[in-house]
Amino acid sequence: MKKRNIISVFEHQRLYVGQQGFKQAHLDALLKLNEYHEGNYFENIAKGIKFNQYVGVIQVDGLTIEINPKADKDDDDNKWKGVLLKMLQACGKLKAESSGAAHVKRKHLNLLEVYFEMYLLELEVLVRKGLIKQYRKQTKNTKALKGKLEFAGHIRKNIVHKERFYTTHQVYDSNHFLHQVLQKALAIVTQFTNGSRLQDLVNRVQLNFPEVDNKAITAKQLNEIQLNRKSSGYSNALELARLIILNYSPDISSGKEKMLSLLFDMNELWET
Repeated sequence: MKKRNIISVFEHQRLYVGQQGFKQAHLDALLKLNEYHEGNYFENIAKGIKFNQYVGVIQVDGLTIEINPKADKDDDDNKWKGVLLKMLQACGKLKAESSGAAHVKRKHLNLLEVYFEMYLLELEVLVRKGLIKQYRKQTKNTKALKGKLEFAGHIRKNIVHKERFYTTHQVYDSNHFLHQVLQKALAIVTQFTNGSRLQDLVNRVQLNFPEVDNKAITAKQLNEIQLNRKSSGYSNALELARLIILNYSPDISSGKEKMLSLLFDMNELWET
């Protein structure tokens, strides 16, 4: 199993380059992330950062930084990971029935892995129940005239192949936006679980998930998703997929494994 470097800190603690495998490249990536989030997550100090009130986990280039709720130095670190999970449950950011006691008791608890595992299990349930199909528009060459003939494209593409028709028509299949969102998040999870305890589960889900188009997905599109009676069972999986996609930063890190951050404001958690 691929060994990962894990740094465990508390909110408001300082972390310097050279400590516990924390490198300049990691610092540079975190500062870019912080700039993107308007300087909320950290304070830039000489050769390091000082964490603010945000807790959670950041994974970048094989390094995992766990930021726990502030506690006495002598307290057991894993105790505070369990506390964080319970706080996330209380404010609705984590399903209680999905996180359970098994996660809290796990010796090497990783908040990202908790969310990843929840997501993979949700996908397994959807696949087992049967993935839904939807109507969508498709523009391509066909052997029969159906839908709307696209004259310009038809002339351009079928000068030689007179037996074909370039049309826009409706198809009813699994290659629709909901599955494209789920697959996008699944691809991110696959990247961050390579060599981890979840890799077998990832491989199983990938094997059973249908092939769909790989398209760019924006926050606006994710926020505009509306489910109906037929797709209501996708709600939990889509919410987790949304969380994963929006917290993935492919352009911040310089390594092959890009950055994924899952941070929560402790002030908001306490208020909830």
